[in-house]
Amino acid sequence: MVAERQGARGGERPGLREKPQQIADELRRLIVTGELADGESLGHEPDLVERFGVSRPSLREALRILEAEGLITVKRGVLGGIVVHQPNGRMTARTAALLLQARNVPLADVYDARGLIEPVAARLLAQSRSRRSAAAELRRLTAEQLEVIDDPDAFGRANSAFHARLVELAGNQTLSIVAEMLSEIVARAVAAVSQPDDGRDTAATRARGLRSQARLAALVEAGDAAAAETHWAEHMKVVGRVLVAQRAKTVIDLMQHY
Repeated sequence: MVAERQGARGGERPGLREKPQQIADELRRLIVTGELADGESLGHEPDLVERFGVSRPSLREALRILEAEGLITVKRGVLGGIVVHQPNGRMTARTAALLLQARNVPLADVYDARGLIEPVAARLLAQSRSRRSAAAELRRLTAEQLEVIDDPDAFGRANSAFHARLVELAGNQTLSIVAEMLSEIVARAVAAVSQPDDGRDTAATRARGLRSQARLAALVEAGDAAAAETHWAEHMKVVGRVLVAQRAKTVIDLMQHY
């Protein structure tokens, strides 16, 4: 597949610097296209050195690239090897969270993005043929939040799952991926706002949110797309005001909150 290219200038090989990226590109293609299955072993380093016809340093750099992307795990030792991992939403979400942290993005910016995406998803869902089964699933997710309403961390995760699934059910995969990218940040934010503050009981606030979710499910089931979009836009606006008012003002503040 990939071969080391020889060069004469100063004894250097011009293609050597690009070689790890070429190997990584080839293996990444095999992984994302499914030619290499999740959990499949690529063997050991000597196997891949021979397979690609490259030097061990080039191969190791390529493996470091893929390991940083979460696409492989390199297990050292006699019983070790290189194991393939298919890309998943959690990997993407974590990368997005790190990028937002690095840019010191305001939380308001994150919620503005969600406030644009989710009402559109609500409208699409209310227009879909599968709206009744979707409404039933939304109710189930609301019920799961109710079960953990007194546990801020668990409630944050369950609430985040509701929002992510709302977008996923709408059927647009691109919107779904974008929403999932924000999942980790959203879960932490909801957990933070759910913590008792100055003796106030935040359970009442969470309960109002769940009643709003139930209203959305009813509008989706009825096929009232315009009302579903309007209702959820208002919901997102109110929730955004509550969340952004908390101690953490930026994504990096929030990620360091615990």
